[in-house]
Amino acid sequence: MLELFRAIVLGIVQGLTEFLPVSSSGHLELTKWIFGDESLAGESMLMTVTLHAATALATLVVFRKDVAEILRDLFRFEWNGGTRFSALIVVSMVPAAIVGVLYDDLLTTLFDRQIVLVALMLVVTGLLLFLADRARRTDKAVGWSDAILIGLSQAVAILPGISRSGATISTSVLLGIDREKSARFSFLMVVPLILGKMAKDLLDGEFTATSSAPELIAGFLAAFFTGILACVWMIKLVKRAKLKYFAYYCFTVALVVLLIRFFA
Repeated sequence: MLELFRAIVLGIVQGLTEFLPVSSSGHLELTKWIFGDESLAGESMLMTVTLHAATALATLVVFRKDVAEILRDLFRFEWNGGTRFSALIVVSMVPAAIVGVLYDDLLTTLFDRQIVLVALMLVVTGLLLFLADRARRTDKAVGWSDAILIGLSQAVAILPGISRSGATISTSVLLGIDREKSARFSFLMVVPLILGKMAKDLLDGEFTATSSAPELIAGFLAAFFTGILACVWMIKLVKRAKLKYFAYYCFTVALVVLLIRFFA
């Protein structure tokens, strides 16, 4: 029963923090730390990928109309809005894909209870959010150079504690991109990467049965439904320039973690 409860909590944490700019990877590591989970990153790979699959599906549900429109444009086999958007997504994926392939083993070690690293990277996330919240000119669409810079932000956000959505949305807003378009691009650009990572892990045979089927299902459902709610909420918050409150949250969590880690 405790393991099932833990899976639900992890699902809720993943669902909320995948879309809210506070680092899902960092919060998953902190949650495992709170639960006293001593498993290494590779040992919890199946649960981690399951939770990410749930939030990827939640993204597709929230943006189902956009996805349908993009697919219709793609199957017209001509250069149009959908093909351009898809090409921008592909361009934005390149930096993170290169980092993921070349430094996969190194990245895995960064997710092995590196609590201090998580806290420090949460501070970085908070600073990005604080700067983005002060941006005033946000009215342009995503361009080719923008896609590359946003992709670099996504690559850096592989580090636990740096929020992927926080980094990519903040970068977009600081580049002067419309806030709603920034959120839309940020959330859709991660779906192909998640699917690619799942395919790579399947081919590498890295999945191990450390979690039972009921735990995986419970975690998936918790992440999926909370993910939908968080995604819709985040779009509204970005449009209203409310990112600074998440910056304060990141600073607070980082401070608490460091105090507990070194003085408790």
